[in-house]
Amino acid sequence: MLSRRDLLWQYGGGLGGLALASLLGRDETLAGAESSAIGHQIHDGVLEVLHVPPKATRVVQLFMAGAASHIDLYDLKPELIKRDGQPWDPGEKVELFQNGHGATFASPWKWQSYGQCGKQLSDVSAPLGAVVDEMAFVHNLVGKTGVHSSATLLQATGFQMPGFPGMGAWVSYGLGSMNDNLPTFIVMPDHRGFPSNGQKNWDSAFLPARHQGTLIRPGATNPIEDLFPSREGIVTKASDADGLQVMNRLNRRHAETRPGDSRLEARIKSYELAARMQLAAPEAMDISGEPKHILKMYGLDHGLGEFPKEINAVEETDIFGRKCLIARRLLERGVRFVQIWSGCDNGFPRRNWDSHEDISRDHGPLALGMSHGAAALIADLKQRGMLEDTIIHWTTEFGRMPCAQGGKGRDHNPFVFTNWLAGGGIRGGTTYGLSDEWGYKPLDRANPTQVYDIHATMLHLLGIDHTKLTFRHNGIDRRLTDVHGHVIRDIIA
Repeated sequence: MLSRRDLLWQYGGGLGGLALASLLGRDETLAGAESSAIGHQIHDGVLEVLHVPPKATRVVQLFMAGAASHIDLYDLKPELIKRDGQPWDPGEKVELFQNGHGATFASPWKWQSYGQCGKQLSDVSAPLGAVVDEMAFVHNLVGKTGVHSSATLLQATGFQMPGFPGMGAWVSYGLGSMNDNLPTFIVMPDHRGFPSNGQKNWDSAFLPARHQGTLIRPGATNPIEDLFPSREGIVTKASDADGLQVMNRLNRRHAETRPGDSRLEARIKSYELAARMQLAAPEAMDISGEPKHILKMYGLDHGLGEFPKEINAVEETDIFGRKCLIARRLLERGVRFVQIWSGCDNGFPRRNWDSHEDISRDHGPLALGMSHGAAALIADLKQRGMLEDTIIHWTTEFGRMPCAQGGKGRDHNPFVFTNWLAGGGIRGGTTYGLSDEWGYKPLDRANPTQVYDIHATMLHLLGIDHTKLTFRHNGIDRRLTDVHGHVIRDIIA
């Protein structure tokens, strides 16, 4: 005979990844979870009073897995062009992740200025030129390691080791949900696979489980796993309903023995509410009703039924543009935090940004696809009046070296790289912080920007003081920014 716990997981777990993590009411369900260090300011996992007036209410985070090259996308270095092919000597010992300290390597793409701000972008970032006046670039970001897994975790969770919540989980914990039918935090991984660390990048860790990222895969045959019974399985619509009835009777019986305790009643209602997602989630992902001009904006008007085996710009535009369009639809329906990944963990041929062998072959299609989709998202949100309260954040785990690796590739560079932000109170058309003449390290090495500063700034725009959004775990008041971070005032409007 199944226990009540087994039934909860067996029948509730089908919706679990999508529903239970997000829709367990606003009632604490994580057994043994320690209380928030904010005390009276947090009620049922949601801030009762924001710390500062918010400029934004939601976030889209674009994460380039494998390490996108700042000096090939956004950070023009005339010195690399001038000395292309000459020995590269920055005047100090060079640390490389692999080997092959090659010659100075200029970007293979041409550069051009865009917008009223005159920002220089490479040819493969050119689609962003139409919205560059909405964007703020941070060119002096530094990491702590050249190892993909640790560096990815640092940018995604604020810590180099696993076991800490992703930023989306922290935002969900602090601000709660804006809708009753969809999760607060949704993740769209690359359809070819997970990035380094997989789900650890968007896990809720020690925060209540409902704050973890929920996976959806646009374009897949089954974009939301376990939302519906398998067509080939033994579970039918009728048997699923019967199982839920049994679970409901057991829950009611359990509740009757505990009069005055409203927690189980709240859970029962949340399970009933979860069923609404079977209508809400597929509708949010259905772009067939979008106007032709919107599909064209996102690069989805190519008319191709299949793509070449080789990595190509049209396919990458379709992949990334589709996720950006669905992100807009999710935001419209009240999702708080959407994370979009470009690139999967390492494999050959490359399908990520880890371009050790050939920067043109790998970065070219990925960058054009990303730039097209991101530019469309910014423009689309702006025309709908949504950009002003939506933060868009572009990031990656580290940058790439100014010297060539194997003649056409670039090695890891954790010593300096670029992030950009747009919307949600960001001062567009600005550049903050500079890298040196090579794009090797920050120009001002004593005052670099760190991920903690980016996270602190984003939380500030959401109305949260990053030092006050904490959760007591193992006797420590943990927070997204650890013990670091300051708000970058120069990029705030």
